[in-house]
Amino acid sequence: MKNILEEIVAVKKREVEYKKYFADLDWYKFFSTDFDRKCISLKENLLKEKSTGIIAEFKRKSPSKGWFKKEDYSAPAIIMCYEQYGAAGVSVLTDKEFFGGDLPDLTVCRVVTELPILRKDFIIDEIQMLEAKAYGADAILLIAAILSPKRVEELATEAKKYGLEVLLELHRENELGHICNEVDMVGINNRNLQTFEVDIDHSIKLSKQLPGDKVKISESGIDDIETIKKLKDAGFQGFLIGEKFMKEPHPGTAFEQFVQKLKQP
Repeated sequence: MKNILEEIVAVKKREVEYKKYFADLDWYKFFSTDFDRKCISLKENLLKEKSTGIIAEFKRKSPSKGWFKKEDYSAPAIIMCYEQYGAAGVSVLTDKEFFGGDLPDLTVCRVVTELPILRKDFIIDEIQMLEAKAYGADAILLIAAILSPKRVEELATEAKKYGLEVLLELHRENELGHICNEVDMVGINNRNLQTFEVDIDHSIKLSKQLPGDKVKISESGIDDIETIKKLKDAGFQGFLIGEKFMKEPHPGTAFEQFVQKLKQP
């Protein structure tokens, strides 16, 4: 029986084959009004002295929790709040089948924010790099669990051609070999992608084996200030948080209140 990650990848492969049949490099360059735009560095924003380190996420639903916000829910208002109240960057889920997102969400967010935008999706092919750049992203996510080390290096190299930064997501110790020079940031997903269970201590233990020159990002299951403090003490410089804010009636307000607590002595 397939787990949810295998189901997602199977759907993604069909999507990619369809796109490759109808589109190419010239089409994406023609489609985009700002394809040559210089990308904004997520890595630099995370390393700024007074950065909150928070990459605040916009996603409409998840396979395990269902809908947070319906399909017609607009991203820009939330993204503007994220920027106003101190996010270091924003993450936008563009998978439609399982997370209710879409590529145009990147474009509408790009219009309203000067923060770096991470395209969060299940990236398995070079054409998805073109999409990311054409629609306004500054960085892309690669997931070690669905890629070989060689494929990570190939896709990360392709991302660099378009000025995109690369966040590599790990969960298990046997994925450490996926880290390569072209990767800018390494994220450790606290949530097991097969079972959806969260284990912060597992992530902290794994983080000790990461190269010192990679920005460390903790992903998923971060619900309170004490967890961020614990992760900072363990050397994490970034914190990708989405569900905590998106499940609230007003995600922007929830984010503002969270940051206020984070800044308190």
